[in-house]
Amino acid sequence: MRIPFAQIDAFADAAFAGNPAAVMPLTSWPEDRLLQQIAEENNLSETAFLVPDSSGDSDFELRWFTPAAEVALCGHATLASGHFVLSSDGNRDSVRFRTRQAGVLEVARADGAVGASYAMALPAWKPTPRALPEIVAALGVEAVETLWHEKGYALVIVADEAVVRAATPDGRAIKALGPFVHIVAARGETAEVVSRVFTDYFDIPEDPVTGSAHAVMVPYWAEQLGRDSFGAFQASARGGRVGCRLDGERVILRGDCVTVIEGTFLLP
Repeated sequence: MRIPFAQIDAFADAAFAGNPAAVMPLTSWPEDRLLQQIAEENNLSETAFLVPDSSGDSDFELRWFTPAAEVALCGHATLASGHFVLSSDGNRDSVRFRTRQAGVLEVARADGAVGASYAMALPAWKPTPRALPEIVAALGVEAVETLWHEKGYALVIVADEAVVRAATPDGRAIKALGPFVHIVAARGETAEVVSRVFTDYFDIPEDPVTGSAHAVMVPYWAEQLGRDSFGAFQASARGGRVGCRLDGERVILRGDCVTVIEGTFLLP
């Protein structure tokens, strides 16, 4: 079997920045075990699989796999999937994806954008205050506030950007906590909000740029900043800028994409 393959840097305006994702279109769903094996072989933070949606609810069904597990929501691989579809069809202005745990997601060409810039709508997953002593200890930071979302997202607010950048988590301790996404964030100098994201359970010690984490952060920071729109920067080694806007029950994230590899995955 020959499967088209594209590797796309999402939330990046140039190659080798942002977060890389593999995007692979299929005609139908194979067994989950095979999807997981392909994602493990790709060895990227996410592999996105697309299948035409016969239900009429969207254009494609979309699923995301890390090298270790399927996830409920992946923002950067959704953005990359939107880029994959829209860059190959100049007549489209948007594309809709039906997902299994995050509803229908949309990626559209950003208004007034030049080049491969897109606006992506994700669910707004507002976190609630919760004591997270084990997570804070594993992250090795001093928390100002801790919050949680039931989808498995821990949001740890720290004093400033310097604390975010200096964080040195205990990866083994984080992995032992379970299938959670751990976010360290603060008001920043590089951008209005600066964060880092640690996901050792999914075999990704530090995720370069995490759209789903911003689905959790945007409702919180919109309230803290007193406005619905702001800029964010994820301060990983690769780094990535994310335009953020809270729109009712949706979070609108804006970012660029760059295709860096195109080819064929050969499946025996």
